[in-house]
Amino acid sequence: MKDETKLWLNYAEENLKSAEILLKSHLYNPILQNTQQAIEKYLKAIYIEKGYGLKKTHNIYTLIVGLNEKGYEFSVLEEDIDLIDSIYLTSKYPFGSVLAEFEPDESICKKCIDIAKNIKKDISEYIK
Repeated sequence: MKDETKLWLNYAEENLKSAEILLKSHLYNPILQNTQQAIEKYLKAIYIEKGYGLKKTHNIYTLIVGLNEKGYEFSVLEEDIDLIDSIYLTSKYPFGSVLAEFEPDESICKKCIDIAKNIKKDISEYIK
């Protein structure tokens, strides 16, 4: 595995672990931001490891579609991708709730953590 890939995976792991720790404190907005960041970094690690170059986007759908076109499959639902993509900008700035349609709660945060864990599992098949 490339050193740069390891770095991206380590940062992704930190984001995912941070989300899990924050869940215990009921800090929902940063949980969502950290899960989005973990997923983004896990996916970008494949681009780096396989020599496709770093894709400069925060859009999870774009990252996944780009990898699908190269033959990679992920066990994430399209509605889950939409959920994660709705988080990025709104979790960084105080536009109101991180999620446009409702306030984040423990349930939605656990769902986002699970999505991140599933992406992590999927990429482990492609990066060993």
